[in-house]
Amino acid sequence: MAMATTIQISEKLMDTLRDRKMYEKESYEEVIWDLLEDTMELSEETKKNIAQSEKEIKEGKTVTLDKIKKELKL
Repeated sequence: MAMATTIQISEKLMDTLRDRKMYEKESYEEVIWDLLEDTMELSEETKKNIAQSEKEIKEGKTVTLDKIKKELKL
């Protein structure tokens, strides 16, 4: 288990982290992990899903938003 530590941050950053909480009891560690997630390596499963989606797009197995709107009469 990792040892907890204290860091110093500006009041402005603290306010920004507080604003990013999805719920009141969410920890700042959870907020920071959520922010870092986008910069982390994609999992093998995610890479596989992206490759499958790209294949389906190339094969024309997609439906445009305009076509769906038309079918739903939106």
